[in-house]
Order: sequence, then C-alpha cells, then structure tokens
Amino acid sequence: MKYKIIGAGVFFFCFHMLALSNGATEAHPQRIISLVPSVTEEIYLLNAEDKLVANTTYCIRPEEAKKKEKVGTIIIVNLEKIVQLEPDIVLASSLIHPRTKKKLENLGIKVSTFPQPKNFTGLSRQFTELAMIVDKEQEAEKIAAVMKRKVSSVKKRVEGLEKPKVLMQIGANPLFVANKDSFINDFVELAGGINIARDAKTGLYSREEVLKRNPDVIIIVTMGIAGEKEKEIWQKFTTVSAVRDNRIHIVDSYRFCSPTPVTFVEALEEMVRMLHPETHRDSGFPPSRE
Repeated sequence: MKYKIIGAGVFFFCFHMLALSNGATEAHPQRIISLVPSVTEEIYLLNAEDKLVANTTYCIRPEEAKKKEKVGTIIIVNLEKIVQLEPDIVLASSLIHPRTKKKLENLGIKVSTFPQPKNFTGLSRQFTELAMIVDKEQEAEKIAAVMKRKVSSVKKRVEGLEKPKVLMQIGANPLFVANKDSFINDFVELAGGINIARDAKTGLYSREEVLKRNPDVIIIVTMGIAGEKEKEIWQKFTTVSAVRDNRIHIVDSYRFCSPTPVTFVEALEEMVRMLHPETHRDSGFPPSRE
C-alpha cells in the first residue's frame, strides 16, 4: 500500500522515532553516527556533539547539525561511507532495513535501534539512556527533571477546563491519524483534550468516521504545502465543528513528531494554546499556522 505523506518524511517521523532499545554500551563510544533526527538534536542538547561524526539529511536541528557529514536518510544509508568513518556505534530508527543493520554488525559496528516511544515518560527515560551512552547522565537528569516539572505544570493549568475533541492528522490518501500507541496522543491528553482516534486499532482512519465523531479541533502535522491542501479539503465539510469554528491548525512535524524532552514541552505549550485559546496565556513559543 502506498501512502501520500503530508510533507516529506512526516509519516516516518511520527511512527518510527526515538526510544533506545539496546541500552548503553559497556564503553562510552567516542565516534557516533546518528540516523535519527531527534537523537541528533538530543546529542547537541547534552553537549556531546564532539562525539557525533555524521548524521542524515533529515538532521537539521540545531543549525550546526547541518554541517555534519551526511551518510544518507533515515531509511537509506551509504554503508561504504559509514564504514569509512569508523564509528563505535550507529544510532538508528526502527526504519533501518534489517539487512543493513546485519551488514553493519557483521563489520563489527554496533547498532542501537530506536522504536517509537508511546508517551512523554518513555521519551524522558530514553533520553537518559542515550545520555548513558554519551557519558552525560547528570546533564540528562537535570534536563529531564525540569521538563517533567513543566509538563506537570501544564497538566495543572488545564485541569477543570472543558475537553475539546481533537483529530491529529499525520497522513493522507489514506487518512492517517495518531492513536493511543503514538506519543502524539500524549500531546492531546496532557493539553486537556480528547483524541477522537485514541482507540483506533491502527492509524488508518476514514473521513466518514471523522464526520461521525465531529472534532472540535483538527490539527494537521506537516512540513510542506500538502498541509494547506488538506486544510482546504476539510473546509468543505461545513458541518464539522472544527470547520465551523475555524479551528483547523497546521503544525510543524519536527516539533510534534521528532521531539526531545525540551521540544516536547514547547509543542505541548503550543497544543494548549490551540485547544484552550480563550484561557491560555502566551508563553513565548511560536504559534501554530492556521
């Protein structure tokens, strides 16, 4: 089955990022290749970028990450180039082809894969595990503690507020949404909303089901003009509350689908503004595009 992606790479970011599965290595690696944009960003967040010898073309945050050697995309990598760089470890998403992973391991290169985390708690735990690899445990613990307090603060601010029904769309043709197995669901629930697709068995959804559930807010995750086209499609369904009340938002996929603990909190603040615009005071973070 082929999917039309809302913006290049959105589907990949939203369903196959983060979560260190293999834990820390016995010896702290000094030469790291990251094939995961969020992990690259976390390495910089931990001030361990001196160990990062290469990353992917999708690794564009922070700005300095663009200057690192490129070894491919999240999925397709240049094996010869990786071998030439002599990494101690390769940090990959779960999108890495099993054959590619096997070839690297046969060449004596350790590979740690990152399946999708399901919530903020898992994201924070995995951030700490990554810190163990780069020998920055204390830094990670401090950052994670601050972000946990901020998330708790957000939860308290929205307590007692009316919970709007929310659709989080991350793909089109067929329509693809975030259910409870995606950490994007955490954004909605922590911000005081109800994810209408929470209990969907998969991310595949129908527009008919959306019409039936009648969301108060529609949020389209995108990096390109495809999001604007999706918004135009939704605006034709004038009986939907989100359309009638002009509450269709377009948000950046890097912020919502490839977060670090820090950018998770930033995206959460943005989510609160979208769900509770009448009560939420601006916290200084950029607004969503409407």
